[in-house]
Amino acid sequence: MKWDPARYIEFGNHRDRPFFDLTTRILAEQPRHVVDLGCGPGKLTATLATRWRGAAVVGLDSSAEMLAKAQVLAAAHPGLAFVQADIAGWAPDADTDVVVSNAALQWVPGHLAMLAGWLEALKPGAWFALQVPGNFGAPSHVLMRELAASPEWSGRLSGVLRHDDAVGEPADYLRIMLDAGCDADVWETTYQQLLPGADPVLEWVRGTGLRPVLAALPEDEARAFENQYAAALREAYPRDRHGTVFAFRRIFAVARKRG
Repeated sequence: MKWDPARYIEFGNHRDRPFFDLTTRILAEQPRHVVDLGCGPGKLTATLATRWRGAAVVGLDSSAEMLAKAQVLAAAHPGLAFVQADIAGWAPDADTDVVVSNAALQWVPGHLAMLAGWLEALKPGAWFALQVPGNFGAPSHVLMRELAASPEWSGRLSGVLRHDDAVGEPADYLRIMLDAGCDADVWETTYQQLLPGADPVLEWVRGTGLRPVLAALPEDEARAFENQYAAALREAYPRDRHGTVFAFRRIFAVARKRG
């Protein structure tokens, strides 16, 4: 399943805001080693290198397409590097000071158990900050799952869309962080985003949540699925003279290892 960097950053201002709302809660002053798990095209990772100029900042992502975009930034930011790897196989080093994961862990099955292990392995004083979507119950996702489960599509799309175990609730992340011996700050935010243009919610999910469906279908069937899905989205998210309001719930968690 390939990522399209251009489509992913299409709504850049909206997608970037949670990253900054997350990272402003990291109070590390002079970290030496910073990791961004699921760095995507690297633009936001580069802001970490700008913020902590003395640090070695590494962005990790499994997508070659995303990293091809990111590598261009490494030359302009001393200390910034990007590595192709699977988050599920990553573990913090003894010298890891800050870990950031922005809108990535929902793609990693079993990440709640992994998070517990990562936090246990962090040294005292190290930080771990994550942000994941909390909108799997929103119409955008429910309608997608209902259509995929319909008689027309279920034979080809059964099991393609994860949702029940994709992310935890805020209390789950809080409990894991406290159990690992961390001070924790966990919250959620629902952004009321005003999206412009025709079928903007469809355009939004094309870059993220709809990708597994599009990857599982040949081009003509993917187009037919999109057409049916778009019609349902227009009813759920009616456009008015201002644009289309898209509620965007996100879950945030920041931990600092005690000791």
